[in-house]
Amino acid sequence: MNQQLEIRNIPNVHFMDSLQMSAFAFQYELTPEKVEKWMTLLDSNQMWGAYVDDTLAAKMTIFDFQTWIQGKAFDMGGIAGVVTWPEYRRGGLVAKLLSHGLRVMREKGQTVSFLHPFQFSFYRKYGWETYAEYKSYEISVQQLPKLGPQPGRIVRTGHDIKLLNGIYEAYASRYNGTLIRNESWWQHRIFGNTQGTVAVYYDAENQPAGYVYYQVKDNILKVHELVYLHHGACLALWRFLADHDSMLEKLVMKAPADDRLPFLLGNPRIKQEIVPYFMARIVDVAGFLTKYPFASGAEWSLQLEVKDEQAEWNNGWFLLQVDESGTARVTPVADASPELPSASCTIQTLAAMLTGYQRPSFLMDIGRLTGTTEVCESLERLIPSRQTYLPDFF
Repeated sequence: MNQQLEIRNIPNVHFMDSLQMSAFAFQYELTPEKVEKWMTLLDSNQMWGAYVDDTLAAKMTIFDFQTWIQGKAFDMGGIAGVVTWPEYRRGGLVAKLLSHGLRVMREKGQTVSFLHPFQFSFYRKYGWETYAEYKSYEISVQQLPKLGPQPGRIVRTGHDIKLLNGIYEAYASRYNGTLIRNESWWQHRIFGNTQGTVAVYYDAENQPAGYVYYQVKDNILKVHELVYLHHGACLALWRFLADHDSMLEKLVMKAPADDRLPFLLGNPRIKQEIVPYFMARIVDVAGFLTKYPFASGAEWSLQLEVKDEQAEWNNGWFLLQVDESGTARVTPVADASPELPSASCTIQTLAAMLTGYQRPSFLMDIGRLTGTTEVCESLERLIPSRQTYLPDFF
């Protein structure tokens, strides 16, 4: 018997069905408090369901976010809550939801998408690629940094979102792939999901230059977030954390993958791990490249072939013309001209390269990017080097 499939927004009357599906798949208890919280936060316009014979069989959420890339704000679709009931699995429902989601995000002008994968290889099939990792630290109390008094002052604050977000935004814009947070995100996702203390560092000029959000429980200091705008703020905040030594056995935290804390320690042999974290996908190649801030300096043209099996509007050749200011003009073309330099890659490779997660020279060395040495050198010059990082989760 043929089953009827329809992809549509999940209406309010089906929110409870969606919550029960997530609780089952992710194995958590759906308490009355969680139900009340999520029923308030859920937005039907962001929730998509695959209905089989009018029954909700699979679903996903597309959050409307903005992210920093090369110091510029990009509209981003955050994929989350991708779930299928077991009796409907392996029927291609997730593939249809993702395909539909790509069109929805493109229509909204979300030229890039992020997600947290349950399995990296699964989402690579649909065009996403690893873009962010973090460094996980576990530091015994004996290994905490031994620092003298630092200029400035530490002030314990409440949840002063305006103050904290000002510091966070200056910090986050230095990375590729961080979220631009609004007040609701701070309230519900930062402070709503964790407990602890906030301490703000004011430097010698009495300017807020960093903060730490942390919790001490069971002799463990867990740093939820450590943000600083210069090295002096870093030292002052670490001095503050180390002064909790009489209460602790160890400190645990996450940091950007390029964090250099171990070099500052008397004994750098702390427990640390690099953890692959989130994946990125370019939703609209032409739209993304047009907005992308390439390095300024000289005019340059490239014919770029992108291979994208899931989004036909990305699959093919593009003429990329970058002017002296680093602004690109992008034109889809039918075929490559032998008179201009050319390069070719998959949509996954393009995301890894333009988010800054991998450099063009490495991608060419491993065969993920093809082109001449001159093309590779030009891409190395044009794509600014900037660390990727995502301190949030969705």
